[in-house]
Amino acid sequence: MASYPIAAKAPFGAVETLREFTLVSEILNGFVVWYTKHKTRKALLDLSEAQLDDIGLCRADVL
Repeated sequence: MASYPIAAKAPFGAVETLREFTLVSEILNGFVVWYTKHKTRKALLDLSEAQLDDIGLCRADVL
């Protein structure tokens, strides 16, 4: 059985759409990462000095 190379072209605008989708995905992912870090930092800032000491952190580590 012979094999033939496939020279399919992407539909008009498909590459640009993929680039835009990738950009939007990266922006949204960056926001999710930032928000997760923000929530963690806020939770740590709400802890007392004794609680921070119990988990091996000091206030300066959180800031």
